[in-house]
Amino acid sequence: MESTEKVLEVMHQAGEPLNAGKVAELGGLERKEVDKAMEQLKKAGRIVSPKRCFWSPA
Repeated sequence: MESTEKVLEVMHQAGEPLNAGKVAELGGLERKEVDKAMEQLKKAGRIVSPKRCFWSPA
């Protein structure tokens, strides 16, 4: 599974906005990998930030 899809899956399962550190922890991913995936998801408009430094699926 591609890291962007894994990040989205973790966010959907959590049911609340998460920061990158929590996504990495819950998904068993490297923080660097999560940061890179979240950057791609932000550019694509697939995640939104309801509050500073926290993200959820769009």
